[in-house]
Amino acid sequence: MSRFFVKSSMIDGSEITLSEEDSVHLARVLRAGTGEMITVCDENGTEYEAEIFSISKREVKAKITDYKKSATEPKIEVTIFQGLPKGSKMELIIQKCVEIGVSRIVPVETARAVVKLNGEKSAEKTKRWNKIAEEAAKQSGRGKIPKVEIPVSFKEAVGKASEFDMAIIPYEQHQNADIKSYLRSKSPGNIAVYIGPEGGFEEEEIKLAKDCGIYAVSLGKRILRTETAPLAVLAVLMYEYDWE
Repeated sequence: MSRFFVKSSMIDGSEITLSEEDSVHLARVLRAGTGEMITVCDENGTEYEAEIFSISKREVKAKITDYKKSATEPKIEVTIFQGLPKGSKMELIIQKCVEIGVSRIVPVETARAVVKLNGEKSAEKTKRWNKIAEEAAKQSGRGKIPKVEIPVSFKEAVGKASEFDMAIIPYEQHQNADIKSYLRSKSPGNIAVYIGPEGGFEEEEIKLAKDCGIYAVSLGKRILRTETAPLAVLAVLMYEYDWE
């Protein structure tokens, strides 16, 4: 069953109106017709089963037949503060993190980050990244679309650590601080994870992170690439806190 996302304002009683983009996709690409069933999710994680009763080239309306809280959203909320990587790696990171269960991704400009974004270029990139997040959410059956925010400085990023129940920063120099032992001593509801770019974090950044209450952990004996580290951390977090 095709899955779509809408804002709560697009739900009027028992009727749902899809966005123009999704309506065009249903009508022209999927060749949908009246009577077909679709799955629609709102930003609160409510999942609706709905039957199409009106369809045109630019507008599709459906009647709600059933609804429930999405069963695919994790019990924990994880925000990845990702050091900006080169090339298209950020797109891969967003896609896979959404599939695994991330709640939010915040691109971060770090000392060793080669990529620097500002102004119009930053806005364009963020728009594309959010589109990738939406497509990944549809493909993986998510109940919500994780948001990709505009890039922030490292100082701004670590300054947000106090907003979370737990904040960790993987760092290869902390081999004795294994992530397994640390996680099993905690019961967080929302978690921040800080990931470095190619080349990793500078010592001064790690010091600043620790001063902000962020705990440095090891991900094992091997050094992971910037596009691998967030996936590894997310998988561990989901295994530890999201599985029954």
